[in-house]
This record gives sequence, structure tokens and C-alpha cells, in this order.
Amino acid sequence: MPPYHDMPYGPASAYCFPLFEFSLYALFVFCLVHAFRKGWSHVFYLLGGLLFGLILEYVNVVSNMGYVYGQFLVMFGKAPLNIPLCIGVGWSVIMYSSRLFTDAFRLPLWTSAALDTLLAISIDLSMDTVAYRLHMWHWNWAGTGLNPLTAEWFGIPFGNFFGWLMVVFFYSSFSRLLERAFGVWPQQTAWKAAAAPLLAVILSQAALYVMLVYVDQFLYTYLGITSLHRFVAFMVVLLLLVAARYYRIKGVQTLQLPAVSWLVPVWFHLFFFTWLFAGKFYAESPWLVAAACLNLLIGVYIHAPAIWAKSEAELPVTALQ
Repeated sequence: MPPYHDMPYGPASAYCFPLFEFSLYALFVFCLVHAFRKGWSHVFYLLGGLLFGLILEYVNVVSNMGYVYGQFLVMFGKAPLNIPLCIGVGWSVIMYSSRLFTDAFRLPLWTSAALDTLLAISIDLSMDTVAYRLHMWHWNWAGTGLNPLTAEWFGIPFGNFFGWLMVVFFYSSFSRLLERAFGVWPQQTAWKAAAAPLLAVILSQAALYVMLVYVDQFLYTYLGITSLHRFVAFMVVLLLLVAARYYRIKGVQTLQLPAVSWLVPVWFHLFFFTWLFAGKFYAESPWLVAAACLNLLIGVYIHAPAIWAKSEAELPVTALQ
């Protein structure tokens, strides 16, 4: 019997949720070990991402943003308005590994934040569609008259993807700006290293609130600008920021990066691509399969050179700035 009456798929295999959850905890440990090796700024950037992820998910669920979570082993809150710890961990490792990749190229601040955001959304475009069908989280289309499997992006609201763009871009850019303001490098202290991501979380959450409650509503009510329009427009801006500095990025073929910078995205891409077929979701639509394959190929193109590299390059201590 499907957990939700508007979805044709039954519960996921018994080992699916625990495998997903404990794999994320393992990835977090790998990232944390790497962060301790690199210094306090890395540690607190990773922990700040965890804090931000938990706060924004809790706020989204209790404020009825259109979805609820399935039941994992470690949950915070009271069902059905509770959130899994592993989702906050997921936000944390995705933002941390994206920044490790980006910082290796010594890009300008806004270009770095844009590339962080594009790397993160490349994971979510495939992850969300499969996780939704596995009932890891459920989007409520009741009363809309729309098919829950074909509405917007294969059942995922475009507003969700626009939210992903804002979350990663805000946290990445605010953190970088505050690190510069505090002079965290090269003589870092623990309190300065902690203050930058903590304030970045507060400012990012405030910026998200303003965007969702005021700006988005104004754009839709008075200008007819939908979440799809906002998502596409923001994606274009991010792509232009990165394209303007592409000559700095194309050297990835010879650049050696930390293992966690590619281990995290590889795991996400392979886990959900595997479940696309293991869950028999591939039979639903050739377009769903095509989108997943394209996203996987993009991920391979970006990260394969780093996987083939033999060892991590020795980077100056100014890597996270």
C-alpha cells in the first residue's frame, strides 16, 4: 500500500533509508576529518552548514512549505512536522565539498559562490526526483489538479530548486565576505573561525525569509513572475558569472583535489541513479531517465579528472577564503 494516496509507489526497501542515513553520517565524518586537518575555518564552515541545514528544514516544515519527511532513525521534532538529522548533514557535506572544489581555482568571491551553487544544484536536480518517489520526503499536490509525478520538474516544485540556489549562494557568499572582514586568515583563532559561519547562517536565514515572504510574493502578485522564472533567471546569472572566469576553471584536467571534494557528489549521483532503476522509476518516463543520465554525465565531466588524480595538491593556507 503506497504511503500516500496520490503516489503509485509503495514504501522503499527496508535497507534504503538506513543505507542513505548512515552513508551521509560517514561522509560527514570524512569531511570533518579533512576539516580538522585544514584548520578551524574549515571545521566551522562544515558545522555552520549543518546548523543552517537543520534550521532551514525545520522552518520550512513547520511553516507548511509543501512537504513532509519520511521517518528516518534520527529525527528532530514531533511527527509529522519533524526533520531528519541526515538531511542537515546532507546540506553540510554538499556545501563543504563544493567549496573545496571551488576554492582550488582561486576565483573571485562572487564567481566562487556561483560555482558552489551550480555544483550543489547539479546534485539536487537528480536527487529530489528519486528521493520523492522513495518517500524520503513528500510534496503535497493535493487540491492542485496536477499529476504528482509530472507536475513541474517530475513532481518537484521549481520553487524548491530556486530555494536550493538561494541557500547555497547566500551561505557561500556571506561566509566568504565575513571571513575577509574578520581576517580569519592567516592568523586564525577559533572564535573568529566560528563567528564567520555563525553570522553567515543568521544572515542567510534572514535573506531567505525576505526573499520568500516579501520579494517572491511581490514578483508573483504584481509582475506574474513564477518560481520557474526566478529559477531560470538565477541560473542564467550564475552561469554567466562562472563563464566569465571559465579560463580559470578549465585547468581542472591537471588539478589535484581533496578526495572529499569528489567523494560527496559521486556518492549522491550514484546512489540516486542506482535507485532510479532499483525502484523501477525508470519505467515511468523516458524524460525522467534522460534528465538523470544527463545530470550524471555532467557530474562525471566535472569530477572525473579529480578522481583520477593520484594525490591532493598542496594548496596554500588561504584555501577557504
